[in-house]
Amino acid sequence: MQMNKIVDVALTGSSKSKKVKAIGEKPIADLREWLERVEEIGELTRVRQPVDRDEEMSAISYLVAKQQPSPAVLFEHPRGFEKSPIGAKLLWNILGPSVKRVALTLEEPADTPTVDLIRRVKDKLKRRLPPLEVSADQAPVYENTVTGKNIDLNLLPIPRHWPLDGGRYAGTADAVITCDPDSGYLNIGTYRMMLQGKSQVGLYLSPGKDARLHITRAWQQGKSINVAAAWGIDPLFMLVGSQTFPKNVSEYEYAGGIKGQPIPVVRGKTTDLLIPANAELVIEGVIKPNSVKAEGPFGEFPGYYGRPEAGCPLVDITAVHYRSEPILTNALMADYPSCEQSGFFSVIRSAKIWDDLDKLGIPGIQGVYSHPAAAGGFGMTVISLEQRYAGHAAQVLALAAQVPGGAYYTKWIIAVDEDIDPTDMDQVIWAMASRCNPIDDIDILRNTWSTWLDPTQNPPEKRPYGSKALINACKEHRHLPVFSKRTTLRKKVYDEVAARWTELGLPGQIPTVRAFEAENKVTYHEVGGFEPGRQPGEKKPTDKTDNKKLKKKKM
Repeated sequence: MQMNKIVDVALTGSSKSKKVKAIGEKPIADLREWLERVEEIGELTRVRQPVDRDEEMSAISYLVAKQQPSPAVLFEHPRGFEKSPIGAKLLWNILGPSVKRVALTLEEPADTPTVDLIRRVKDKLKRRLPPLEVSADQAPVYENTVTGKNIDLNLLPIPRHWPLDGGRYAGTADAVITCDPDSGYLNIGTYRMMLQGKSQVGLYLSPGKDARLHITRAWQQGKSINVAAAWGIDPLFMLVGSQTFPKNVSEYEYAGGIKGQPIPVVRGKTTDLLIPANAELVIEGVIKPNSVKAEGPFGEFPGYYGRPEAGCPLVDITAVHYRSEPILTNALMADYPSCEQSGFFSVIRSAKIWDDLDKLGIPGIQGVYSHPAAAGGFGMTVISLEQRYAGHAAQVLALAAQVPGGAYYTKWIIAVDEDIDPTDMDQVIWAMASRCNPIDDIDILRNTWSTWLDPTQNPPEKRPYGSKALINACKEHRHLPVFSKRTTLRKKVYDEVAARWTELGLPGQIPTVRAFEAENKVTYHEVGGFEPGRQPGEKKPTDKTDNKKLKKKKM
């Protein structure tokens, strides 16, 4: 795939950045520029009245996400922090259920249709650009730095999301950076971080996540491990950091590939980690061997509180860097559509699974969709495919259930034919009801990769193992020639109606249609079958002439 040619790369934030010249529109440089773009399309609400950080901001985010349109909300004056020397603001419902904001974040036009957006992002994931290290004086995040005993996280309006949360959480829409002790590769992950003191935070990590593997490996060697976390970020970091990529390739490279230019990074001042140069606020710290502290519970992505209070790695913070009046990014985990990750998972996770299938050489994939209502986009994957050989649908189901992009937590994997739009659940349910025979078309995988956050696994000791249902809602391949013909419009008639839609006084825009009447001859079950010696559609002998012909063939 041909990459965009980069002529000039922005090294700093939007307020001081050099001009970027590239094919297409200038990529978004930082969160502040992202907010400008979002405001231009009318999807940003600025709240200038004081609002409490504890439960009130999250309540507003929860309710705004249930509206259409559902804007991002920037709280400019958190109550009780009017005299704070840092002057932090808080951004909530960052992407929410808005496909437009997801598209902008992924450097695509805001009006890109969902399936097209997923396909474009899938193709972008095939290219990677290493980050570009810049000097400290070119990094906006180093505008202010606090180290040692001067660190006091209580000066930040770190919020409480839910009534029964175990504490206040700074890291939700964040980018946590760790380094593999063996290979040295940098990982970016999106993990929750609970305030544990003036200069300490807890880091929750589900089993199998990269940062957890890095910490475990370092502790096995009896070593401390450095960690950094950006708490105010270009939302692209949240999208990329929340997905599962190969464990030897940094997410910085995928983010650069999506933007079409390298991500500017700067060397840490108290660690050797590379941190996002344009971030709003970054902490650096260290996790000492076997240093844990009770953390949680926390209202999580399935819409329930996660596991009860339990020990999590404890980060001792060694430095805090921030831009003046930094903007802290916050992600509410809740039921749909108020779960922050739901909307963007439906795009970035779908694209990652589709990319995984491409890498395996699986043909005929027409679309992939992780439904946003399914536990934050984790719970269900729908794959639309053109069946090309026996067992094709079953193969796709098994692989989509276990590829890196789709293995974690997902419970329902559904295959549908190419005439079904995987993003339209009405069509998917119709296919399940009319093409799936449960006794033959549902398989179960057991003891699969899951999480401590799954409320269906009880007692909690059964976690983090899960299970998956593979549902084949495709027309049965062995009987495709005689499968009942669906009712569809002729393309010519559709085009004629579309041309007269407004003239006829019909409301809105004409709905898009995926399947049209094909000209090929169809054989119904009443006409033919698969009897030995007869091809599907071959007429049964009905008169003496046909019988004579049949006898001659046998002679």
